[in-house]
Amino acid sequence: MSGNTFGQVFKVTTYGESHGPAVGVIIDGVPPNLSLSEPDIQFDLDRRRPGQSKATSQRQESDEVEILSGVFEGKTTGTALAMIIRNKDQRLSDYSSIKDVFRPGHADYTYFMKYGNRDYRGGGRASGRETLSRVAAGAIAKKILREKGINIVAYTIAVGDVRAKTKDFTVIERNLVRAADMEAAKRMLEKIEEARKNCDSVGGVIEALVHGCPSGLGDPVFDKLNARLSYALMSIGGLRGIEFGTGFKAAEMLGSQHNDRFFMDGDKIRPRTNHAGGILGGISTGEDIILRVAVKPTSSIAQSQQTVTSEKKSTTIDIKGRHDPCLCPRIVPVVEAMIALTLVDALMLQKTITD
Repeated sequence: MSGNTFGQVFKVTTYGESHGPAVGVIIDGVPPNLSLSEPDIQFDLDRRRPGQSKATSQRQESDEVEILSGVFEGKTTGTALAMIIRNKDQRLSDYSSIKDVFRPGHADYTYFMKYGNRDYRGGGRASGRETLSRVAAGAIAKKILREKGINIVAYTIAVGDVRAKTKDFTVIERNLVRAADMEAAKRMLEKIEEARKNCDSVGGVIEALVHGCPSGLGDPVFDKLNARLSYALMSIGGLRGIEFGTGFKAAEMLGSQHNDRFFMDGDKIRPRTNHAGGILGGISTGEDIILRVAVKPTSSIAQSQQTVTSEKKSTTIDIKGRHDPCLCPRIVPVVEAMIALTLVDALMLQKTITD
């Protein structure tokens, strides 16, 4: 197992490194006759793109996607769909000084211990740039889901100790932190700017909501839908926790408070509350799926830090380069992508037992 492939029916394999020639993705399982072109994918890539503001990395990449195979005359063929995004703004000199040094908070040490070598150029395969491939594949998955009436929206609800108090989805793409609370977004941005000026970084929390998901997705025991979503989302570098519905607050509640009691809504069975976050017994209920993920502060900070070399010698490190003072704004589309990939795969798996 190489760890580069995700999904059972809708299979996604990503490739490429942060400062290599390109990153990209190959997808098996895309249904035929789906209308698809580069602009369908580019929108989400632009949301993840660096250089959008002082709140993100200043690396200047256009992140233009090319579809290499699997599409003919504007429609998917049903065969393997390959996409590539070429890296253009590479500054290898930013990383030459850390060739033999393990950066605190990064995967340098663990990759070295696993493989005996590592690509030190921006983290190589462990870089957040790898998520470009996921977002490209996720854009296709989201298009498939939208045609089935399933919509996914993610947004920042906290940066450091600044938390959103309201929820207005119309403002998410109108502020730099992608919050659903415009007033909180201003204070979040101030928090990020404060960290940046102090050569530091700050973490946060992203919430995601899935509307229109049918009941019955997910499988018992090991392949519960919440387990598969957790697996997908925790594969994103920088995430440190996940919760569904009321999440960890459930530990403070009584069963009489937390249980979602059913009632008849016309001829449909529904729960009066949604503390479970749209999933019971690992299977979707048909209610909105609600989850939250914790995002760590960016590991690359422009401060001198104590570390060691591959020769096991103590040293200090000063990390150069262009890094995000907060990961939340650019992780939002990645969270949406991984949810979409999981749900499309679950839908296709469900068809194998219902058709």
